[in-house]
Amino acid sequence: MALSTLHNVRFAGMTSCVPRRVLDNLLDCPPQLKSDRERLVRNIGIQHRRICHEWQCFSDLAFEAAQKLLDTLQWQREEVGALIVISQSPDYLMPSTAIILQNRLGLPQTTIAFDVNLGCSGYPFGLHLLGSMIAASGIKKGLILVGDKCASVQDPLFSDAGTATALEFDANAAPMHFDLNSDGSGYQAIMLPAGGHREPFSAEHLIPTHDENGLKKWPGALHLDGPAVLSFSTQRVPPAVNRLLEYANMPKDEVDYFVFHQANRMINETIRKKLGLPVDKVPSTLHDFGNTSGASLPITMTARLREALTSHQPKRLLLSGFGIGLSWGTCLVNIDGQAQFPELMVS
Repeated sequence: MALSTLHNVRFAGMTSCVPRRVLDNLLDCPPQLKSDRERLVRNIGIQHRRICHEWQCFSDLAFEAAQKLLDTLQWQREEVGALIVISQSPDYLMPSTAIILQNRLGLPQTTIAFDVNLGCSGYPFGLHLLGSMIAASGIKKGLILVGDKCASVQDPLFSDAGTATALEFDANAAPMHFDLNSDGSGYQAIMLPAGGHREPFSAEHLIPTHDENGLKKWPGALHLDGPAVLSFSTQRVPPAVNRLLEYANMPKDEVDYFVFHQANRMINETIRKKLGLPVDKVPSTLHDFGNTSGASLPITMTARLREALTSHQPKRLLLSGFGIGLSWGTCLVNIDGQAQFPELMVS
């Protein structure tokens, strides 16, 4: 069953880290693409993106975010019982990036550390996974590190980011409600075909072709079926939001903010209008940060809602991530007004 509730789990804090380098879709593009990029910024909503240095990995950004959050919370490293990394950008195919970060962060060897290969929907899944471990075991405190290194100079959509979220056991915490779903029949809609055992990477994947604008395209590059993703997102997300609100017996007007995955302004505006939500309750970071994959929910919370979430007044948020898989996850989370949200970091 997709619907579930977690008790005794408190949202303790969050922070985010983005690369220092900024790409501008209107300025950093070939002249022949100028009109296309202007149309993209107008319709899709993405103008600025963040891109890592060549030597920089997603895990470097997540490490900075986790260090800052642990220090702000004043958590002792030996208190952290679980570390979950949710990313499609591991340092290596093997071993797990989470285990490498367990050592880098100075966490004890008793820390449970593992990776989850999820993208755009990953944040609600991660909250449920770590929250379930805390609710059902002796783990008192844990971290979720979410993000990806997916930006390139040529592609105008994606951006790099790393985030850290802290959960802890609290018998007085408000319940968290979840609706999590998967539909593997649409796995080809967003796909990196080469590099796995089904299609091993070969020299052929390095031989580029050229599109109508003379730009190089590689056979092993990310495949994105835009119309399929648009249809999936606008058809699946609104019913999932309504289903979760009904399950939690929560009227829409009692939710302070609705935070949706940041992939496409047309998608998010369609979802907002279908749900009848006011603009001021649906924050966006598309224009300034682009599509940061699974990190888009925490990036939006950190960059747009930090002041509200640190006002010492409790807030109720509905978070919805959707995309690759295909998969979609929605959750209702209460921020008690005492949670820590350090400022957005730049590395």
